[in-house]
Amino acid sequence: MPVKPRQEIDKTTLPGVLREFAGYKLGIENCSARTVEEYLLDLRTFLRYMIATRNGVLPYGDDFEQIDISLIDLEFVKNIKTEEIYEFLFYAGADRLNGWAAKARKLTSIKSFYKYLVTKRKVMEKNPAIDIDTPKKERKLPKYLSVDESLALLEAITSDTESKNIKRDFAIATLFLNCGMRLSELCGIDLRDIDDNLRSLRVFGKGAKERIIYLNAACQDALKEYLKVRNLNLDSSASAEPALFLSSRGNRISDKTVQWMIGKYLKIAGLESKGYSVHKLRHTAATLMYQSGNVDVRVLKDILGHEQLNTTQIYTHISDEQMESAMAQNPLAKVKAKKD
Repeated sequence: MPVKPRQEIDKTTLPGVLREFAGYKLGIENCSARTVEEYLLDLRTFLRYMIATRNGVLPYGDDFEQIDISLIDLEFVKNIKTEEIYEFLFYAGADRLNGWAAKARKLTSIKSFYKYLVTKRKVMEKNPAIDIDTPKKERKLPKYLSVDESLALLEAITSDTESKNIKRDFAIATLFLNCGMRLSELCGIDLRDIDDNLRSLRVFGKGAKERIIYLNAACQDALKEYLKVRNLNLDSSASAEPALFLSSRGNRISDKTVQWMIGKYLKIAGLESKGYSVHKLRHTAATLMYQSGNVDVRVLKDILGHEQLNTTQIYTHISDEQMESAMAQNPLAKVKAKKD
């Protein structure tokens, strides 16, 4: 199903201490704009909750979403207690129906904010969130498209005779399904990042960390066909755009546009109800490489740009077919009780 556009925050509605924190994360720690946006959204919800509970306002509905936090000062933030953070996390799960990942991200945002105040600004002596454990992770296998579903998605794109961006969209889907790159990585690719022979391309992952992704025949062919038409109907200003993938207006394609496009073709392919998304295409590439390509998990770690091997190991789950085959190969699999 089409992905709901990511909410954007108006920085002018934030208190000065949050704007300073955002500037530090962007300018000094070199976090991506998207990561900082998520920090701010989480912290805005947290501070609204604090205002609401301290003033006897129920933290629900439109009134809660309209709470103004712009006048919050440093003293307000310094007076928040550890037990209040625990209460907020409980509220996030019980009332906002946040799962493990959303609660963990909210806690990370709060910890990072207070770490900044304690160790960088040095305006607080203790981080009230430092000893709070991350919510227990839900053990779920990543969703991914089967080979047939992946082919159905690609077929949906090539069959869309009304689209003027078939070659672009096919190339995008092909890179996702074969390379396992992140959405932000794909949108950030420039023409100069591609090897002249289309043998490889460079992407910048989390924390602006650079890595090289090698392209297989499918990726090379899809990119070659797209590059033939990339500059068609572009005016002089758009032709100077360094981005590989362009919008219909000739600008760098946005993550929202890519999400909408993939959602559209998942629906056409009849896959809308399965909960697939752009990120699930990354899961698909990783899973198919591991299950079908005999790829070592350490190699897969480098392809995906993971920092830790245990992050990559979620893709080493065993398919139903592999489990059924393993059971059938047991030397006792055909032993039956003697009949009278």
